[in-house]
Amino acid sequence: MGIAERAQHINEVLADEYPDAHCELNFTNALELTVATLLSAQTTDVRVNQVTPELFAAYPTVMDYATANEQDIQEIIRTLGLAPSKAKRLVGVGQKLVGDFNGEVPTSIEDLSSLPGVGRKTALVVRGNAFGLPGLAVDTHVKRVSSRLGLAHGTTELKIEKELCALLPEKEWTMFSHRLIFHGRRCCTAKKPACGACPVRKDCPFPAGMVES
Repeated sequence: MGIAERAQHINEVLADEYPDAHCELNFTNALELTVATLLSAQTTDVRVNQVTPELFAAYPTVMDYATANEQDIQEIIRTLGLAPSKAKRLVGVGQKLVGDFNGEVPTSIEDLSSLPGVGRKTALVVRGNAFGLPGLAVDTHVKRVSSRLGLAHGTTELKIEKELCALLPEKEWTMFSHRLIFHGRRCCTAKKPACGACPVRKDCPFPAGMVES
């Protein structure tokens, strides 16, 4: 079985194992997802979801962020860490969207990546989940699981993204990312991978019980 066939088989198995795989950040529109993803840097989705209800209620529109007082935002997001820099970026995002994009969250990777604090990974998350456009976001879980499965060997997120995208049709990119993340959080964890319970164990070259340093 070639690597592309193996990747497609793994995708099918993980689809059966995690039929509810999805973005675990709570949002109702593209602006909220952009904000939540930006806030998720160096913290967990669970912690982000704890503060965003208050944040979204206080700042429901792009203009609200553009005219916000950074200190007020910091007070809401203080438990996430890096609150000063994140608050500054949220105000900057609002101002950039108002000034350059008529108050609308853009859809292209280039335009999304021009927003303060928004890199390619965040842009792909927003494209894939808010707009339904193909995008394979590579986070720490995707990097770890795809490496262990022997599907990607790149040392950067962009190289890994390109390797994985080459193995699957575009329509599967977003969901494959979610499935790898679900698998990485629930089974193929960093410190104690549950190899014995892994649904793709037969397709994995990673030595059972071995944990990378």
